[in-house]
Amino acid sequence: MPRIAGTNIPENKQIIIALTYIYGIGRSLSRKILDEAKIDFSLKAIELTPQQISQLKEVIEKKCKIEGELRRERIKDIKRLKDISAWRGIRHIKRLPARGQRTKTNSRTIRGNIRRTIGSGKRAAPAPK
Repeated sequence: MPRIAGTNIPENKQIIIALTYIYGIGRSLSRKILDEAKIDFSLKAIELTPQQISQLKEVIEKKCKIEGELRRERIKDIKRLKDISAWRGIRHIKRLPARGQRTKTNSRTIRGNIRRTIGSGKRAAPAPK
């Protein structure tokens, strides 16, 4: 498995899809990276030469924020919102949706209010001895 940016990318997928396994790289950014590295989109990840892999690594390191750096930046941004008591920060503190979604229904998982389906309410009869 080729290892790029600390992530093992799957061998049997086309490289344009395989790059999306790296946190912070989606389809459009994957396409831009491959254009800059001059690599064909339809190549499978296992078919890449070591030279092409090193080219990909250089382009990704030079252009993109990925993996740990991106995660740290997102955490820092959310912490800043909490510290200044912005509306979105308060929503994060309360663990509620922060982008205007409705909460009367359809937000059970984010609120932690997961309702389980309950049976008929009758207890099973004890087994005969």
